[in-house]
Amino acid sequence: MIAAAVLAVLSVAAVGMVMALAFGGQPAPPWITSAALYGLPVAFVLMFVLVIDGVTARRRAGNGGWR
Repeated sequence: MIAAAVLAVLSVAAVGMVMALAFGGQPAPPWITSAALYGLPVAFVLMFVLVIDGVTARRRAGNGGWR
């Protein structure tokens, strides 16, 4: 969970850097651009996996017949 949150924060910072550099008329380095492009989707997939894992863990721990 911490890794997904850190990745999301770093990716948002990379997006901000790309926007700031573009506003200043300079091209962003490729590593910042790729961090912005790929970091957020990976972070969202990690968070989605954590949600699914939490749901399955709660169903396993429950009594199994809540309907």
